[in-house]
Amino acid sequence: MSATWVASGTLNAGGKSLEYACFGHPPREAATLVLLHEGLGCVALWRDFPQALAQATGLGVFVYSRAGYGQSDPAELPRPLNYMTLEATDVLGAVLDSVGIQQAVLVGHSDGATISAIYAGSVPDYRVRGIVLMAPHFFTEDIGLAEIAKAKIAYEQGDLRAGLAKYHNDPDNAFYGWNNAWLSPEFKEWNVADVIDHLRIPTLAIQGKDDQYGTLAQIEELETRAYSPVEAVVLDACRHIPFLDQPEAVETAVADFCTRLFALENAGSAP
Repeated sequence: MSATWVASGTLNAGGKSLEYACFGHPPREAATLVLLHEGLGCVALWRDFPQALAQATGLGVFVYSRAGYGQSDPAELPRPLNYMTLEATDVLGAVLDSVGIQQAVLVGHSDGATISAIYAGSVPDYRVRGIVLMAPHFFTEDIGLAEIAKAKIAYEQGDLRAGLAKYHNDPDNAFYGWNNAWLSPEFKEWNVADVIDHLRIPTLAIQGKDDQYGTLAQIEELETRAYSPVEAVVLDACRHIPFLDQPEAVETAVADFCTRLFALENAGSAP
């Protein structure tokens, strides 16, 4: 077995300098799990999940911070209300190109899950063999909007800003780019569920039963509308961050999904 690939640095995509980190095998040796973070996430906030996935799957793992997050360049504010679609259609492909991804599984959480689904359903990219969606959102729900409103109070009156400042160069850019978009009155009508109709690759969906930002209606929409295979894992004692609340269950589910996915490919069968 060759030495594991561990690297970090910056890349250019979408006119921005973006931080990244890599674990496991390089793209020329194995498929790569591409991790897309949540609306307030970044490379560092994945904690030890990338390393754990590399070990559990035997694949490479690539993580990056979108513009406005972590040590990446700031985003222009206010973000357009279709910012997740723009991230998928205008930026993600260039990110994959920049590190020479040859085969990939997109692993997204929250906003990152939505971006992953939009990319898979909108962009013809045969490098992407499957997607893993943790706590995805395809449309707004009152429960989620209420929590996002609470987050604004916690940021402006509590200790959330100080917490985010540990991980983001510009916490105001990270927070308000996300929060102001979601709390815009027009965003109540946001709905990208039509991308599900165009999915043609296997999907693993992971949702916590106690997710405070979204209900199982998001997973039901995916299962009902997708023509390609969808596997759903619903976790007890799990809120909005499955990879922190139930790390072993998530790592096992992702590893099993990838093992079966690439076994089919290696056998010459269409998933």
